[in-house]
Amino acid sequence: MNETLAVSGQHYLFNVQTFAHTVLALGGDSYQYALRDRTTRGVIADVAEERSDIGVIVKTSENKAVIDKACADAHLEWHELIESIPRIALPASHPLVHAESLTLEDMAEYPYIYFDQGEDAPIEFAEEALARIPRAKRIATTDRASLSELIVALNGYTVTCGILVGISDGSDLNTVPLVTDVKLHLGYLTREGAALDVAAKRFISGLDKNLVRYAHM
Repeated sequence: MNETLAVSGQHYLFNVQTFAHTVLALGGDSYQYALRDRTTRGVIADVAEERSDIGVIVKTSENKAVIDKACADAHLEWHELIESIPRIALPASHPLVHAESLTLEDMAEYPYIYFDQGEDAPIEFAEEALARIPRAKRIATTDRASLSELIVALNGYTVTCGILVGISDGSDLNTVPLVTDVKLHLGYLTREGAALDVAAKRFISGLDKNLVRYAHM
Protein backbone atom coordinates (compact mmCIF):
# COMPACT_ATOMS: atom_id res chain seq x y z
CA MET A 1 0.00 0.00 0.00
CA ASN A 2 1.33 3.46 -0.94
CA GLU A 3 1.02 5.54 2.25
CA THR A 4 0.51 9.30 1.89
CA LEU A 5 0.82 12.17 4.35
CA ALA A 6 1.39 15.89 3.85
CA VAL A 7 1.94 18.30 6.74
CA SER A 8 2.52 22.05 6.59
CA GLY A 9 3.69 23.96 9.62
CA GLN A 10 5.32 27.07 10.92
CA HIS A 11 9.04 26.87 11.58
CA TYR A 12 8.99 24.74 14.72
CA LEU A 13 11.34 21.87 15.50
CA PHE A 14 8.64 19.68 17.02
CA ASN A 15 7.03 19.44 13.57
CA VAL A 16 10.18 17.83 12.19
CA GLN A 17 10.71 15.38 15.03
CA THR A 18 7.08 14.30 15.07
CA PHE A 19 7.04 13.85 11.30
CA ALA A 20 10.24 11.77 11.36
CA HIS A 21 8.87 9.55 14.12
CA THR A 22 5.66 9.09 12.15
CA VAL A 23 7.52 7.95 9.04
CA LEU A 24 9.64 5.53 11.07
CA ALA A 25 6.58 4.13 12.86
CA LEU A 26 4.59 3.60 9.68
CA GLY A 27 7.46 2.06 7.73
CA GLY A 28 6.44 0.39 4.49
CA ASP A 29 8.03 -0.29 1.12
CA SER A 30 6.16 2.49 -0.68
CA TYR A 31 5.00 5.91 0.49
CA GLN A 32 4.58 9.52 -0.59
CA TYR A 33 5.14 12.03 2.22
CA ALA A 34 5.67 15.79 2.39
CA LEU A 35 6.70 18.15 5.21
CA ARG A 36 6.51 21.84 4.34
CA ASP A 37 7.84 24.79 6.34
CA ARG A 38 5.52 27.70 5.63
CA THR A 39 4.54 31.16 6.76
CA THR A 40 1.31 31.34 8.73
CA ARG A 41 -0.59 32.31 5.59
CA GLY A 42 1.12 29.49 3.70
CA VAL A 43 0.03 26.89 6.26
CA ILE A 44 -3.58 28.02 6.04
CA ALA A 45 -3.49 28.02 2.22
CA ASP A 46 -1.87 24.57 1.98
CA VAL A 47 -4.58 22.94 4.06
CA ALA A 48 -7.45 24.90 2.52
CA GLU A 49 -6.28 24.05 -1.01
CA GLU A 50 -5.67 20.37 -0.13
CA ARG A 51 -1.90 20.41 -0.60
CA SER A 52 -1.57 19.27 3.00
CA ASP A 53 -3.74 17.16 5.27
CA ILE A 54 -2.69 18.94 8.47
CA GLY A 55 -1.41 22.42 9.29
CA VAL A 56 0.53 22.95 12.52
CA ILE A 57 0.49 26.47 13.93
CA VAL A 58 0.99 28.33 17.19
CA LYS A 59 -1.44 31.11 18.02
CA THR A 60 -1.04 33.65 20.81
CA SER A 61 -3.60 35.27 23.07
CA GLU A 62 -2.84 38.48 21.12
CA ASN A 63 -3.42 37.19 17.57
CA LYS A 64 -5.98 34.46 18.25
CA ALA A 65 -8.99 36.42 16.93
CA VAL A 66 -7.30 37.27 13.62
CA ILE A 67 -5.98 33.74 13.07
CA ASP A 68 -9.35 32.22 13.96
CA LYS A 69 -11.11 34.46 11.42
CA ALA A 70 -8.59 33.59 8.69
CA CYS A 71 -9.12 29.89 9.38
CA ALA A 72 -12.91 30.22 9.43
CA ASP A 73 -12.83 32.12 6.12
CA ALA A 74 -10.78 29.24 4.65
CA HIS A 75 -13.22 26.65 6.06
CA LEU A 76 -10.65 25.14 8.39
CA GLU A 77 -11.10 23.66 11.85
CA TRP A 78 -8.70 24.46 14.71
CA HIS A 79 -7.77 21.69 17.16
CA GLU A 80 -5.94 22.91 20.25
CA LEU A 81 -3.52 20.51 21.93
CA ILE A 82 -1.88 22.53 24.72
CA GLU A 83 -1.41 26.02 26.11
CA SER A 84 2.15 27.15 26.83
CA ILE A 85 4.20 30.26 27.60
CA PRO A 86 6.60 32.24 25.40
CA ARG A 87 10.30 31.81 26.00
CA ILE A 88 13.46 33.56 24.84
CA ALA A 89 15.68 31.30 22.71
CA LEU A 90 19.34 32.31 22.82
CA PRO A 91 22.78 30.71 22.41
CA ALA A 92 24.12 28.39 25.09
CA SER A 93 27.07 30.80 25.41
CA HIS A 94 24.91 33.91 25.90
CA PRO A 95 25.63 35.92 29.08
CA LEU A 96 21.91 35.82 30.04
CA VAL A 97 21.35 32.13 29.35
CA HIS A 98 21.23 31.19 33.05
CA ALA A 99 18.67 33.82 34.03
CA GLU A 100 15.55 32.52 35.76
CA SER A 101 13.44 34.73 33.49
CA LEU A 102 13.94 37.58 31.02
CA THR A 103 12.06 40.63 29.76
CA LEU A 104 12.29 42.14 26.29
CA GLU A 105 14.02 45.10 27.93
CA ASP A 106 16.77 42.72 29.08
CA MET A 107 17.32 41.76 25.42
CA ALA A 108 17.32 45.30 23.99
CA GLU A 109 21.01 45.38 23.06
CA TYR A 110 20.94 42.01 21.29
CA PRO A 111 19.75 41.31 17.70
CA TYR A 112 16.20 40.02 17.41
CA ILE A 113 15.90 37.27 14.78
CA TYR A 114 12.43 36.42 13.47
CA PHE A 115 10.61 34.72 10.61
CA ASP A 116 9.56 36.94 7.72
CA GLN A 117 5.86 36.46 6.93
CA GLY A 118 5.90 38.51 3.71
CA GLU A 119 5.45 42.21 3.06
CA ASP A 120 1.65 42.16 2.95
CA ALA A 121 1.10 39.84 5.91
CA PRO A 122 -0.62 41.37 8.94
CA ILE A 123 1.46 41.58 12.10
CA GLU A 124 -0.97 39.12 13.70
CA PHE A 125 0.43 36.40 11.40
CA ALA A 126 3.85 36.61 13.08
CA GLU A 127 5.08 33.33 14.54
CA GLU A 128 6.63 35.11 17.51
CA ALA A 129 4.67 36.39 20.48
CA LEU A 130 4.91 40.14 21.21
CA ALA A 131 5.79 40.82 17.58
CA ARG A 132 4.39 44.36 17.81
CA ILE A 133 7.03 45.43 20.34
CA PRO A 134 9.63 47.68 18.63
CA ARG A 135 13.23 46.45 18.49
CA ALA A 136 16.24 48.53 17.49
CA LYS A 137 18.07 45.53 16.01
CA ARG A 138 15.90 43.29 13.83
CA ILE A 139 16.86 40.59 11.33
CA ALA A 140 14.24 38.73 9.27
CA THR A 141 14.84 35.29 7.81
CA THR A 142 12.71 32.66 6.11
CA ASP A 143 14.66 29.56 7.08
CA ARG A 144 14.75 27.73 10.42
CA ALA A 145 18.40 26.70 10.14
CA SER A 146 19.40 30.25 9.20
CA LEU A 147 17.53 31.62 12.20
CA SER A 148 19.38 29.27 14.54
CA GLU A 149 22.76 30.03 12.95
CA LEU A 150 22.18 33.78 13.13
CA ILE A 151 21.20 33.59 16.79
CA VAL A 152 24.41 31.73 17.61
CA ALA A 153 26.71 33.79 15.36
CA LEU A 154 25.35 37.18 16.46
CA ASN A 155 24.56 36.38 20.09
CA GLY A 156 20.96 37.17 19.23
CA TYR A 157 17.60 35.82 20.31
CA THR A 158 14.09 35.01 19.21
CA VAL A 159 10.77 34.47 20.98
CA THR A 160 9.51 30.91 20.76
CA CYS A 161 7.47 28.23 22.47
CA GLY A 162 10.81 26.80 23.58
CA ILE A 163 10.37 23.25 22.28
CA LEU A 164 13.81 22.47 20.83
CA VAL A 165 13.72 18.70 20.79
CA GLY A 166 16.02 16.16 19.21
CA ILE A 167 17.02 18.14 16.11
CA SER A 168 20.59 19.22 15.40
CA ASP A 169 19.86 22.88 14.56
CA GLY A 170 18.35 23.38 18.01
CA SER A 171 21.24 21.87 19.94
CA ASP A 172 23.15 25.16 20.39
CA LEU A 173 20.13 27.05 21.73
CA ASN A 174 18.70 27.30 25.22
CA THR A 175 15.45 28.89 26.34
CA VAL A 176 14.52 31.11 29.28
CA PRO A 177 10.95 32.05 30.31
CA LEU A 178 9.79 35.44 29.01
CA VAL A 179 8.03 37.69 31.51
CA THR A 180 4.65 38.33 29.88
CA ASP A 181 0.94 37.67 30.32
CA VAL A 182 0.69 36.43 26.72
CA LYS A 183 -0.15 32.75 26.29
CA LEU A 184 0.61 30.39 23.41
CA HIS A 185 -1.93 27.99 21.93
CA LEU A 186 -0.37 25.04 20.11
CA GLY A 187 -2.46 22.93 17.78
CA TYR A 188 -3.31 21.99 14.23
CA LEU A 189 -5.69 22.74 11.37
CA THR A 190 -7.76 20.44 9.20
CA ARG A 191 -10.36 21.07 6.53
CA GLU A 192 -13.93 21.24 7.81
CA GLY A 193 -15.40 17.75 7.96
CA ALA A 194 -12.24 16.10 6.66
CA ALA A 195 -11.73 12.42 7.49
CA LEU A 196 -8.11 11.77 8.46
CA ASP A 197 -6.39 8.54 7.47
CA VAL A 198 -4.12 6.33 9.58
CA ALA A 199 -0.95 8.28 8.80
CA ALA A 200 -2.49 11.64 9.69
CA LYS A 201 -3.92 10.27 12.93
CA ARG A 202 -0.52 8.81 13.84
CA PHE A 203 1.13 12.18 13.27
CA ILE A 204 -1.44 13.99 15.43
CA SER A 205 -1.04 11.43 18.22
CA GLY A 206 2.73 11.86 18.13
CA LEU A 207 2.42 15.65 18.04
CA ASP A 208 0.18 15.62 21.09
CA LYS A 209 2.61 13.43 23.04
CA ASN A 210 5.63 15.55 22.09
CA LEU A 211 3.94 18.80 23.03
CA VAL A 212 2.72 17.50 26.38
CA ARG A 213 6.16 16.05 27.12
CA TYR A 214 8.32 19.01 26.14
CA ALA A 215 6.19 22.14 26.37
CA HIS A 216 6.87 24.60 29.18
CA MET A 217 3.61 25.15 31.01
